[in-house]
Amino acid sequence: MPVEAPATKLSALEWSVVAIARNDRLSSLRAPSRLSVAMGGLFGARHNPRLADPKLEALRRMAVLSWHHGYTVPTSALTAFTDAGYTIAQYETLLGSIASARLARKPQA
Repeated sequence: MPVEAPATKLSALEWSVVAIARNDRLSSLRAPSRLSVAMGGLFGARHNPRLADPKLEALRRMAVLSWHHGYTVPTSALTAFTDAGYTIAQYETLLGSIASARLARKPQA
């Protein structure tokens, strides 16, 4: 029997999550504090970049980390990414794309 290769591709929706995550701050990965929630109640809620779909949120979190830190993401983040249903091959595809985009936006000397 042929062995099935692990998934390496991301869907168009998943790539849009990666693109949007480019502008998310690392602080978007933390749960809002009680003070932040209270201030939001007083002055109006701030934009919450978290996604309702747990799998897409795991992708967003990995993309945010990768946009900010490249290949140096915590092991716990990689575990959460694969626990959400993504493969290591998809992680490598994601990182390759982000690395290429980061290089392309650097000014040429």
